[in-house]
Amino acid sequence: MEQVACASTRLLWRNRLLRSSCFGRRTQPKGRAQTHQGSTRAPRGRCFATGGYERTQRTLIGCIKESLESAVRDKFSDYLETVDITECANPSLGDYQCSSAMQIFSALRKAGETDFCNPREVAAVIVDGISDTTTFDSITIAGAGFINFKLSDHFILTRLRELGKTVKPTSSGESGSVLVDFSSPNIAKEMHVGHLRSTIIGDALCNVFEFCGLKTIRLNHVGDWGTQFGMLIQFMTDNKVSPDSAVSDLQECYKRAKERFDQDDDFKSQSKQAVIKLQSYDADALRTWKQICDASRAEFQTIYDRLNISIIERGESYYNDMIPAVLDELVAKNVVVEDAGALCIFDDDHAEAPVICRKSDGGFNYASTDLAAIRHRALEEKVDRIIYVTDQGQQKHFRAIFKTAHAAGWGHGGVVFEHVGFGVVLGEDGKRLRTRSGETVKLKSLLDEAEERCLQFLKEKGTDLSAEELSTASRILGVSSVKYADLHNNRLTAYTFSFDRMLDLKGNTAMYLQYSHARVATILRKAPTLDLPLDGLHFENAAERLLAVHLIKLDDVLAATMKELAPSKICDYLYTLCTMFNNFYAECKVIGGENEASRLFLCMRTAATMKIAFSLLGMEPLERL
Repeated sequence: MEQVACASTRLLWRNRLLRSSCFGRRTQPKGRAQTHQGSTRAPRGRCFATGGYERTQRTLIGCIKESLESAVRDKFSDYLETVDITECANPSLGDYQCSSAMQIFSALRKAGETDFCNPREVAAVIVDGISDTTTFDSITIAGAGFINFKLSDHFILTRLRELGKTVKPTSSGESGSVLVDFSSPNIAKEMHVGHLRSTIIGDALCNVFEFCGLKTIRLNHVGDWGTQFGMLIQFMTDNKVSPDSAVSDLQECYKRAKERFDQDDDFKSQSKQAVIKLQSYDADALRTWKQICDASRAEFQTIYDRLNISIIERGESYYNDMIPAVLDELVAKNVVVEDAGALCIFDDDHAEAPVICRKSDGGFNYASTDLAAIRHRALEEKVDRIIYVTDQGQQKHFRAIFKTAHAAGWGHGGVVFEHVGFGVVLGEDGKRLRTRSGETVKLKSLLDEAEERCLQFLKEKGTDLSAEELSTASRILGVSSVKYADLHNNRLTAYTFSFDRMLDLKGNTAMYLQYSHARVATILRKAPTLDLPLDGLHFENAAERLLAVHLIKLDDVLAATMKELAPSKICDYLYTLCTMFNNFYAECKVIGGENEASRLFLCMRTAATMKIAFSLLGMEPLERL
């Protein structure tokens, strides 16, 4: 009894020490909280960025974490830090790994606790407290105190069977709403390679949100209003150019109008009068403007159709009438400051140049529209999360817009404002991707060349596809190659676009992914039956198990993608899946093998999971090549 009493006293003392060393660190500071780079949220808001994944057992990591945290809370009840779970770099050690024993030991040492000599002893106590006997085949301690978890075959196969019952992941059905502003080309200008990243990154994020059950609004904030239209309309009137001309002609008109505007004072004066007419809703000016917008819109739609992009246009003109009242509200709330006749948004320490939201001549600009838009989206759309997908160079601008929205009280209720920035597309010379004449590469030209190169590639490689099938395959390959070449990169960095690299069959390319999918599709076409009994499934080869474990990680990938707004995570998952499947196929005879039913089931789940990943990335999988 005396020993028990001593142990109890020691445990109480240890808890007090842990309480003093660990408690304060989990308290959020007052005021706005950063969710990740470029985003802010109101302090009262729930942590929407995770989509609720880490608070459930539905993800694989969530399932392991619950068992682990239960043991940690039981043995070290006042240790409130979140335990960490990562994938094992060496699969021979296990499937997942935890290093929290080191952090707990460090906290104990800092507090003066000496019961444990090293982190391995802490790890042993944690392992002893894990009561889950069905999830894990083994839990071992390695090195300085790493806890390694090897999932049981029973658990893996159970998860696979559950996946086989539905096309949705087990983590779908999240509640909430999100608005994504992406693509945003300018009227009277052709879409170019600079619009590619915003368009396909935004689309991929929307696909993930929708797949996981979130109400998603896709908005195209096109540049369809402003002083440039007065200049363009006046030039077209003077030169009798039809407003419904091709966008390439409209763009040429814009270039020539800008040159004349800079050199001819009379033309400049006439252009300003044309702007006043347009902004006063003069019938003739509005008719010409609408024809220009319709011509541009039709050409944009051909690009969106090729890329299979669904988006709702809501351009700058939609918010134009809201701007005066919005700026008056900001002035009344002392959120914006008048400086030299202009309304400005300053950063907290005035270290950077202000963002001007109304010019000194009373004119409105890009920031004016964005303020009206964010107010409407937060208060009228009533969404939980507003995401802007633009180049990284606009980060400062949106930081000022978000700061102003919060200061004005538009971010109440926990709405999250986030900027998803991205780097530029480079040519193989390391400079911005341009044509030989130095002009920006048109997106239509890029897609045309990708499709032509894929057609030539398939012809040279040899295929039994018909002429019609070959045309369809080259179109699908061209689009998916362009998308994947972009999406698999870290969105924050610039990347080098290369057609030769894009068509590499052995690299991390859409071509490799498409051939992998075609391979598994061919196996399933040749299978004697796909009506398989699920109760006798088992693994006979390490490659089978590795593939199966990867298949049940999709929910975790979706959770990470939603949290970090990084479609590249899905690309990484899909590429690894294809690599693991090809290794499995090389090592295991599927049709006619001793474990045919289990291996066919793995092929079925692989094909279904590949299709999901392809779909999330906005790519269409090919059944034959």
